[in-house]
Amino acid sequence: MARRSLLFSPGDRPEMMQKAPGVGADVVIFDLEDAVAPERKQAAREAVNEVLTDSSFDPDCEVCVRVNPIGTVTDTDLDGVLAGDPRIDAIMLPKATGAADVDALQTLLAERGFDLPAFSLVESAAGVLNAVEIANAEATAALVFGAEDLAADIGATRTEDGTEVLYAREHVVLAASAAGVDVIDTVYTAIRDTDGLADETAFAIELGYDGKMAIHPAQVSVINDAFTPEPDQVEWARAVLAARDEAEAEGRGVFRVNDEMIDAPLIAQAERIVARARAANLL
Repeated sequence: MARRSLLFSPGDRPEMMQKAPGVGADVVIFDLEDAVAPERKQAAREAVNEVLTDSSFDPDCEVCVRVNPIGTVTDTDLDGVLAGDPRIDAIMLPKATGAADVDALQTLLAERGFDLPAFSLVESAAGVLNAVEIANAEATAALVFGAEDLAADIGATRTEDGTEVLYAREHVVLAASAAGVDVIDTVYTAIRDTDGLADETAFAIELGYDGKMAIHPAQVSVINDAFTPEPDQVEWARAVLAARDEAEAEGRGVFRVNDEMIDAPLIAQAERIVARARAANLL
């Protein structure tokens, strides 16, 4: 399942939530946290639930809801969102500081008869330092890096090159990879700077990220394009996987493709390229 682009949509804007799946994002996130003012939280819960239980709402992407952090109004969020028979695939948990937060969310869901994966958002010093245990929590399906809140938490100044959060950004990738879960990169706040977003996403891909969050529909195509492999990459990857299958049938562990010796790391790279090509409908 590709999670290249994850688009936030304010939970108190039903017209935007209805339209969000048509933008092309792999995941839409109906937001009850930062995008909604405190006095609008209850109206947002009702609006999200109304969209999720609308019989005409049948998107072909993953649908996620970001609730408020554990220890705040998470219970109330879940009561409102999960009423009836909602079309929902996952819950995003903001400000996860340890595995206990993810486990608490899982318990709250189970109490309501739901078993949904968690997109665990790491966006504090404690969250980064405990990223390994958060990634390994049973419910975590994706580890998500939040640079803006992290910078605020540690008192860092956000810069264009992002060196102040680079260590944390890399650490989150390592934690997710070790746990075998997806890893999603932080938002890019300059909405009109599509070139900057493309460069930022390309760098995230180099670091090992599987996807990136978007805060505006116009950002989705830029992110998806960055995750779309070039034709020569797809051709190479397909040749590698075809040769792998042939080698396995013959009992060989190492083989050549166009005079290049292929082993397990390159096979894994080829598999990622093919998966992204399929997500982009190239295969």
